[in-house]
Amino acid sequence: MNNLLLSIQHAGVRNLNNHIFKSLSFSIKKGENWALIGKSGSGKSALLQTIAGRFNVTGGEVKYVFFDEFLAHHPNHNPTLTHHKLIALVESKHHFRNLSNTTEFYYQQRYNSSDSEDAQTVAEYLSDIKPVEGSNNYWNFNKVIETLRLEALRSKQLIKLSNGETKRLLIAAALIKNPVLLLLDTPLTGLDVQTRALFNTILSEITDSGISVVIATSPREIPDAITDIAVFEDGEIVQTIKKADFNPDHFKDEIQPNVDTDKLIALLTNVEKPTYTYMVNMNNVHIKYGEKVILNKVNWQVLPGERWALLGPNGAGKSTLLSLVNGDNPQAYANDIVLFDKKRGSGESIWDIKKKIGFVSPELHQYFPTDNSCLQVIESGYYDTLGLFRPSQRAKADTALSWMQALEIDKYSRTLLKNIPASAQRLCLLARALIKNPDLLIFDEPCQGMDEYQQMNFKQIVNTICDMSDVTLIYVTHYQHEIPDSVTKVLRLDKGMSVE
Repeated sequence: MNNLLLSIQHAGVRNLNNHIFKSLSFSIKKGENWALIGKSGSGKSALLQTIAGRFNVTGGEVKYVFFDEFLAHHPNHNPTLTHHKLIALVESKHHFRNLSNTTEFYYQQRYNSSDSEDAQTVAEYLSDIKPVEGSNNYWNFNKVIETLRLEALRSKQLIKLSNGETKRLLIAAALIKNPVLLLLDTPLTGLDVQTRALFNTILSEITDSGISVVIATSPREIPDAITDIAVFEDGEIVQTIKKADFNPDHFKDEIQPNVDTDKLIALLTNVEKPTYTYMVNMNNVHIKYGEKVILNKVNWQVLPGERWALLGPNGAGKSTLLSLVNGDNPQAYANDIVLFDKKRGSGESIWDIKKKIGFVSPELHQYFPTDNSCLQVIESGYYDTLGLFRPSQRAKADTALSWMQALEIDKYSRTLLKNIPASAQRLCLLARALIKNPDLLIFDEPCQGMDEYQQMNFKQIVNTICDMSDVTLIYVTHYQHEIPDSVTKVLRLDKGMSVE
């Protein structure tokens, strides 16, 4: 028993009215570090949430043995201390708040200099985190800044961080707590190739420091520090394997994308669209915040019907460039930018721009009202609002449901967006982007959180849409295999500059 850290035996697990696990058994011993693999929605994230105490355990037995040992070694501990304080969970969604602590961030806030000041900096955020008294203080402020390479970001507001930078910060914040258990939910998504390689080294240092890790990940991205693997299917652990005996090829499904072409044809209505000379025309675009240059003399022309990949490492300026196209960044007015043949600042509103664009971003789901169902979220795409703030219209709701059927997520139509798996959230936002048949599609890392089948199916859907229409596409990803075959042009950014 002394070798055991955590034991869950035959536990029933619920979240609200949903049964997550009927009879969950899982244990962690000292020296073990687990990877959880399986299709999206199979139970990987749910196990992490269960260990972290987010879900209700309704039966069976859960023993936090590591907490009993901690109390035995610290008899004068704070009486309010619970085992949850010795567990750190890093999710795909952040929970940053404004300095005033009155509201959460809104999506465009990062691009408005006055509003973005109402946010902590990286250094302030990390300084507020305190480890449990008596815990191992190996991971302190300076150590996480150095290890996660956050030195250049110390004075940067949280809202201005890229997706990959945010992921590194959340891991740093978890480490400062010096937990016994570190739970990581798909931490590699949104990270560029160099940072994924760095993460592998960092995770080895984390486990060497005495922290036990449980990570939900892909079979193709098992870090070196992992010792054991649990395979999930339909809410059950169906197999456990030692890392030394693991072969990822045994866990690769024969993927046959199933795209209903007839349904897509029906959804891609033949609405007469205006013709344009330029979808995007940028000349010597220069964006800076304070002394920090984000984009430096970028020139970019996107013609109607072109399909572009926008590539570059984390923090290269990709999200800022997209914000200029999508109408979210007010610095567009100070630059020579033409969108849909109209120069920014010549009288068009942000809504005039957005109605021509279908947009998906990896963090977009964080900004929708918590009371919106998936069907309402998708219908809101007609109005370019982050949520449905008007009565639903039957015809529009029916079209939204048809898109959900095309993407194989119609079973979630009446479920709140916040209560469905991350992969299904992404697909809901894709349906929202597609529902109005826009002139320009902007997909910013759209496959984050999807399993291999869903990635391939979505890729086939994008290729089919491009084959059947003259839509213009801008596609951002860190994974070469995700880029649709229809993409023929590439813009690569590095440190804010266009590079060959």
